[in-house]
Amino acid sequence: MIQHKREAYWFYRFLSLGYDDWVNPLFWTPPMRERALAAARLDRPDLETLDVGAGTGFTTEGIVAHVDPAHVTMLDQSPHQLARAGRRSALAACRRLQGDAEALPFGADAFDRYVSAGSIEYWPEPQRGIAEAYRVLRPGGVGVVIGPVRPAGRLARALADAWMLFPAEHEYREWFERAGFTGVTLHPVAPDWYRNRRVPYAVAVVGTKPAPGPSPLALGPQPAEQLRTPLPPLERVRVAARFAAGSLAGLAFVPIALAMTLRARWERR
Repeated sequence: MIQHKREAYWFYRFLSLGYDDWVNPLFWTPPMRERALAAARLDRPDLETLDVGAGTGFTTEGIVAHVDPAHVTMLDQSPHQLARAGRRSALAACRRLQGDAEALPFGADAFDRYVSAGSIEYWPEPQRGIAEAYRVLRPGGVGVVIGPVRPAGRLARALADAWMLFPAEHEYREWFERAGFTGVTLHPVAPDWYRNRRVPYAVAVVGTKPAPGPSPLALGPQPAEQLRTPLPPLERVRVAARFAAGSLAGLAFVPIALAMTLRARWERR
């Protein structure tokens, strides 16, 4: 229900108010960030690095621990999230842009590293977004996408399907390889409360761009879904209904994650 640009925009319009205090401690923790970014090979301070779906800057703070902030560009479709990111002193020198992950406002071969954490689940066309990641990287550049994996449990899977995109592991690999990336690897990441050993909680997918230019995958014209295009009345009702239903499904994950977090802390004691 939230895998649409408008619905995601309004979802984060409200989620941005408590994202750093309520979402990250449960779902996207500093140890997870560290493990995921290790795969990005942020091994030089002068790497031109693009953080797509940068949000409030939580992932970007992990990036600037290795890369000079003046070489880091943050992009997100939500001005509310980016405004929150502006409050982080460590990101003061980063460039912040409002933009679309599926139509990046940069030329080809512009960046050494591409990072996107917790964004792909809202992309209407994930393959297009990953092809764009390929396009803007320089030859030898590394692209990393961190996203959730479809849950194994029946109830969790039903809630996930009603909320946003939870791809299967093989879909991540296929999207990267079709886009032209080589050496594609998947690295599981999870909060400490996650116990399922069969299905990863999330993965960091990593690939290298082997040659200059755009992705060899020809996808045709820009996607039809545009955030600022006026909607007829009936479609506005549909958007509002999807936003409400998807938000409720997403909200249901909070008490589940909170209970699991408290159990993990109790067991550590």
